[in-house]
Amino acid sequence: MNKTQHSLTDHDRLQVQQSLAEQQAHREHFSGTMREYYDEMTAETPLAASVLSEHVADSGWWLHPQETRTEQVIVFIHGGAYMLGSAQAYRGFASQLAVRTGCSTFVLDYPLAPEHPFPTAPDRVIEILKGLVDSGIEHIALMGDSAGAALSLVALQHPQLVQKIRAAVLFSPWTDLTFSGASFNDPNTRDPIFQPSILRDAAAAYLQGASAEDQRASLLFAQYRQLPPLMIQVGTEELLLDDATRLAAQLAEQGGEVQLDIYQGMHHVFQRDIRLDATRHALDSAACFIRQHQ
Repeated sequence: MNKTQHSLTDHDRLQVQQSLAEQQAHREHFSGTMREYYDEMTAETPLAASVLSEHVADSGWWLHPQETRTEQVIVFIHGGAYMLGSAQAYRGFASQLAVRTGCSTFVLDYPLAPEHPFPTAPDRVIEILKGLVDSGIEHIALMGDSAGAALSLVALQHPQLVQKIRAAVLFSPWTDLTFSGASFNDPNTRDPIFQPSILRDAAAAYLQGASAEDQRASLLFAQYRQLPPLMIQVGTEELLLDDATRLAAQLAEQGGEVQLDIYQGMHHVFQRDIRLDATRHALDSAACFIRQHQ
């Protein structure tokens, strides 16, 4: 495993405070549902210039950069604690990766909890990925944030799909629904996004009685017969910091090629805020990693 620490810049120290204050003010004055708020917040990441979007009914959105490479496609699986998020809202975030790699990118939709509890989401992800492979796509780079990163790992458990996956990039992966990580249980962890109760409630709504130790729910406990090269990015200001660091160690022990990047002073899925130096560095690094493993 290759582990790299990235320092907090003076610009980001101020910008993070401003961004989080803006987010809090927006939430306090927002009158819609939590799903509407989350989608509006996520959609603030702008759609990259010269990227065309194409809706595919019931499964997601294609994003095509102006100069598209043909070697492989990116499949982006969105986060939102299994209860929030949509492919439409995540188009801007995913487009930042599409334009940096030159790869057509498919942003995948899946049913949300509590209406659709575990294992509906992983089953749907596998179904859509199989459909993409059946359509003739041979080389896939997987990307996902938080719960979407965990769903990306579900695909790596599938013996046929994993053969088509050249690389995977995981942003702040949520891998342990038993909440055994030290960072989650440390009262000194100052996460500006989550309180522990928020994640516990989301896990309960998703699992609805299923075991939190199920290998498709808590991907930290999964065993993988085959692994593509993986990049994991996480911030130091996260309850889920140890979900990422323990996952990196586990995957390396199972023979995976793992790049772990830890960004000082950064919060959960900071990569959505392109005003940050850390975000631009993280997205550029992710794109370079994908291009290296085409």
